[in-house]
Amino acid sequence: MKSIALFLFSSFLFLIGQPGQAQLGRGAKSFTHQDTLRGTVTPERAWWDVSHYTVTVQPSFNTKTIKGSNEIRFTVLQAGKDMQIDLQQPMNIDTVTWDNKAVPYTRDGNVFLLHFPVPLQKGSAQQIRIAFSGKPREAVNPPWDGGWIWKKDLANRPWMTVACQGLGASVWYPCKDHQSDEPDSALLSMIVPDTLVGVGNGRLYTKTANGDGTTTYTWGVKNPINNYTIIPYIGKYENWTETFNGEKGPLDCSYWVLDYNVDKAKEQFKQTAKMLSCFEHWFGPYPFYEDSYKLVEAPHLGMEHQSAVAYGNKFANGYLGRDLSSSGWGLKWDYILVHESGHEWFGNNITSKDIGDMWIHESFTDYSETLYTECEFGKEAATDYVAGLRRSIQNRSPIIGPYGVNAEGSGDMYNKGANMIHTIRQVINNDDKFRNILRGLNQTFYHQTVTAKQIEEYISKQAGIDFSKVFDQYLLGIQIPALEYKLEGGKLSYRYTNCVPGFNMPLKVSLDGEKWLKPTDQWQTMATKASQCVVDINFYVNTLNKDSGD
Repeated sequence: MKSIALFLFSSFLFLIGQPGQAQLGRGAKSFTHQDTLRGTVTPERAWWDVSHYTVTVQPSFNTKTIKGSNEIRFTVLQAGKDMQIDLQQPMNIDTVTWDNKAVPYTRDGNVFLLHFPVPLQKGSAQQIRIAFSGKPREAVNPPWDGGWIWKKDLANRPWMTVACQGLGASVWYPCKDHQSDEPDSALLSMIVPDTLVGVGNGRLYTKTANGDGTTTYTWGVKNPINNYTIIPYIGKYENWTETFNGEKGPLDCSYWVLDYNVDKAKEQFKQTAKMLSCFEHWFGPYPFYEDSYKLVEAPHLGMEHQSAVAYGNKFANGYLGRDLSSSGWGLKWDYILVHESGHEWFGNNITSKDIGDMWIHESFTDYSETLYTECEFGKEAATDYVAGLRRSIQNRSPIIGPYGVNAEGSGDMYNKGANMIHTIRQVINNDDKFRNILRGLNQTFYHQTVTAKQIEEYISKQAGIDFSKVFDQYLLGIQIPALEYKLEGGKLSYRYTNCVPGFNMPLKVSLDGEKWLKPTDQWQTMATKASQCVVDINFYVNTLNKDSGD
């Protein structure tokens, strides 16, 4: 996710909206052979399953180049001989070794095909080592424009990291760059100047002085991890730790910031315990106790790097000091700390198989902001916050993007998606059940990759309500459903319009007191003495009063 409010950048929104238009045939974008190679489980990907990465990288700040290796352990699902490995231009593979033998390879743009001398046996565990080098794409406007980030801190010291969601981890290291196949564990070693510190995902395993002016920091995770969240942070970091007593026991929390920011970071990061407590209540236990929770200061705004969340919000509340909801509540907590940490549950624990379903990451995580507001300030504040987000919804293209071409849907997956989930919560009309659904999602799909269908069907089944038309309405279309009504002669006539066929979501209204209607796309009538009908603000539904001509 790019886990930031993308709607602030209208030109970017237009671009990422195009894939959604392609899906529904409006202004369809053409996709290339390279898009298909990147976004599809090709035959050269399908026969093997990643189990572990051991990535080593040594950056050169002055030349903006890197060199390193990735040792890939994998299981053979079906006998196969030709293997797709992704590494984007202008990066290069130097050597590939298997069973102490060099493996020949050919290149097709951003893809290398390794040609094993014999088909590998089904069920066998295998390992290859790939050495790589080059000048990786540099991020111009991270995290929206991905790549390596080469900056200097305020003391003029090198500060390096990567942000590559969407673009993909293959922008810098060779891997199987598809969200459906995560390594079950990973190690990341950074060879850095002795004057700097290397921080990575999970826990610090070793720190080794190399005797040549460099030190190697090796970090590791024991849990499955998205390729794009395996990230090095290299700078003049200082660290402190604390323990959060969570649902699964003591959770190690670690904070890494530049040396001159320690005091203000310690004050700002006091919000962490409140956030973890709130999210464990709503979503279930933090998904990566074995790997710890970590905030790492970054030279960009933020990203949801698993167990090493990137933080660049300048140690202030809001989104760089702004309230994205215009309700006032968004200035009472740190947007990046809350939002990016919410991704540990939705995005990192539960990951969409195809980036076209990125709404699974962003819609739920965007709604985590509303839940945090509710935890701290109550339901009315939460309603104000989520309703305020509607001002920025574009409704230009669908939230779900086309599958198989590594294309995201509309940036409306944030605020519109959050309002869809809030609306579903109102229809369920039972917060205990709604909370159990959120917790159940994280338990049922624990450390898994999923499809939109799996998530949608789980919610409907657990709620005991068929939400299929609701998902179709908000995820696949661009129209907001409207309650069309007229009051005359002691009678209310009403129906849904601007909706998909068969849309029948129950709706709470004010009509001589609080009442529930069950509109469809066909006219219905009921007797009433009311002079007006007002839809509850918690529902993301418009109204069309046929009496007033609205």
